[in-house]
Amino acid sequence: MDIRQLRYFIAIAEEKQITAAAHRLHMAQPPLGQQLKGMEQELGVQLVKRTGKSLELTDAGQALYRHALQLTKMLEESQIEVQEIGHGSRGKLTIGVNTLSSAALPKLLRIFQERYPQITYRIQQNESAQILRLIHERAIELGIVRLPLDVSEFEVMALRSEPFYFVRSSSHAFAGAPITYEDIEPYPLILPSTEGLGLYQNILEQFTMRGLRANVIGECSDIVTLLEWISTGNGTTIVPASILQLYRGYDIQAVSITDSENAFATGLVWLKNRYLTKPAEHFIELMKELERRIEE
Repeated sequence: MDIRQLRYFIAIAEEKQITAAAHRLHMAQPPLGQQLKGMEQELGVQLVKRTGKSLELTDAGQALYRHALQLTKMLEESQIEVQEIGHGSRGKLTIGVNTLSSAALPKLLRIFQERYPQITYRIQQNESAQILRLIHERAIELGIVRLPLDVSEFEVMALRSEPFYFVRSSSHAFAGAPITYEDIEPYPLILPSTEGLGLYQNILEQFTMRGLRANVIGECSDIVTLLEWISTGNGTTIVPASILQLYRGYDIQAVSITDSENAFATGLVWLKNRYLTKPAEHFIELMKELERRIEE
């Protein structure tokens, strides 16, 4: 017995006549009668009985009718779900984010959820090299990573670079005007050293290329601890703009660095020549749309 036969039986049960059921199904009466007879022979039970000009379901027929309704409904819902997944209105978005590359992610996900409310998402935070590994292993589809990296196996959508800021405690008198690396040289620095980001070395290179020597008194791999430390007035630091967006509420002040050639570059990446689900495709399109708005 197949789903087509179950639909035939539902029509017979509801119309209570072969003629009316055949008309509803847009088929001839004799073939439908043969289908009913075939189902009874296959199951070895009587499904309907005649009462005058109408057909009444037997107890076995009532049971088959209930199950037929459930099965055809499940099939219809499955077809709808598969089609919705195919068109991207359902499914799951799997994305990895670098520790410091996700400042805009809450806004992105809010817009994404408004557009595709049936799509769920799983966000995995890790350092950039590990995110590439997870994409390669197909544990996730997309990643927002810190560049530069070896991304020869990946498609890369470069995102807007972020400037770096000089940060110190608000307890000190501090003009809000932009500052240079030469101005920063005397200040005691506690630099971020989060694994996989390369921030520590990049900041030091900014001093070296200018013939300056950074006054580094410490380093910290945890951004929360770093900002707490700076807020006490025991040191200063240099961080990308995303840090200031992600971690607010600290008693600190930040100013831009005028002569900085250093920028915190990030990119959205996915594996080359790999099938992308519709949720992933929609997220890429959303990122492109928002980047275009920023450029305009």
